[in-house]
Formats: sequence, C-alpha cells, structure tokens
Amino acid sequence: MPSGCFLPFGLALTIDYKSYHVNNLRRGSPAAEAGPPCYNGPTQLVRGDCVTTVRIYDAKQNRVLAVERIEKTDAEWKKLLPPEQYEITTRKGTEAPGSCTFDRVHEAGIFRCVRCGTDLFRSSTKFNSGTGWPSYYEPVSPLNVAQQPDTSEGRLRTEVLCARCGAHLGHVFDDGPLPTGKRYCIDGIALKFAAENRL
Repeated sequence: MPSGCFLPFGLALTIDYKSYHVNNLRRGSPAAEAGPPCYNGPTQLVRGDCVTTVRIYDAKQNRVLAVERIEKTDAEWKKLLPPEQYEITTRKGTEAPGSCTFDRVHEAGIFRCVRCGTDLFRSSTKFNSGTGWPSYYEPVSPLNVAQQPDTSEGRLRTEVLCARCGAHLGHVFDDGPLPTGKRYCIDGIALKFAAENRL
C-alpha cells in the first residue's frame, strides 16, 4: 500500500492483513490476497482518509475491542519517550541482563506496553528463566502481540512487538515451560506493571 493512503474517489478498502477485501462503493470487485501476517487489522481507508483499527484483548473488560492503531515516526517517539525506553522500544535495543527483571513483583496484575498501555502479559505467566530478562510463557492474548523474523544478529530469531503501537518488546523462543513450551524473553524497560486492583 503506497504511503499517503491515496484512493480514487468512491473506493473503499478494508484490510485485515491476511487478505485485502476490496469493495467499490458503486460496484463490487474481487478480493486480493496480501498483507503482512503479523498484524491483525482490520484497516479501513475511505476517499483518502486513513482510519486504522486493530483488535486488542482488554483484560479489565475481559473482551476484545477494536482500537485505533498507534503509528508515530521515529522522531515523534524520541520526543515522547525517555532515552532508555526509546532505545529499546523504537530502536530495537536490548537492556543489560538483570537490569529490570520485575523480581519484586509478586502480586496479581498485568504487564503493559510502556508506549501505549496495551495489556501484554499476566503476572501469573511470569517465570524465572535464569536469563536476566523478564520471561513469560504466554501473552494475555495472541491478538496483543505481533511476531516477525529477526536476523539482526546474523541468526534467525522471532521478534515480539506490541500489536497496537509496534513497540519492540523482545523475542520468543521454544524453550519455555509447560503449558506452552514458549519463553517470551522481554525487555523490562518495554513494560509497565499494573496491579489487578488498579486495572
């Protein structure tokens, strides 16, 4: 999709990132398969105006909501975030192991995205992986995290991002505990904790 969201007059697109569903306001047209698999739409573009929504699970309401996707430039995030949060979430840096493990968090609650507040991990899924980074065996919902291949260190890993704002969170590995066997190895600086009674 070209930047600027330009569309001919009378054309509306609905994109769910598994396929493009193309509908002309005056006459029907066939759907076209496309779209990156790590996003979960839908996105609607009408007459040049961009309205982008994403489905996110809200732990407090215990239901899936359609919320606006948060999209900012690198420069905008740099102005909004403290340097360490900007470096991790926007520049895809990695904090030093042991620097932000949340080891003192023992109460029930939710770890949220530090950039947009999206619910990411329940404290009940956190475990000590011995790596020096906060580790979880599953997210609050598959809708709330996106994944994409990462070859930045000369090896293939799976990067984990916030599905709403695209913040870099860390990586997921297949060496975690039951019941999932997954280890979401997350930079603590990318998270903020909300106790259950404050959700």
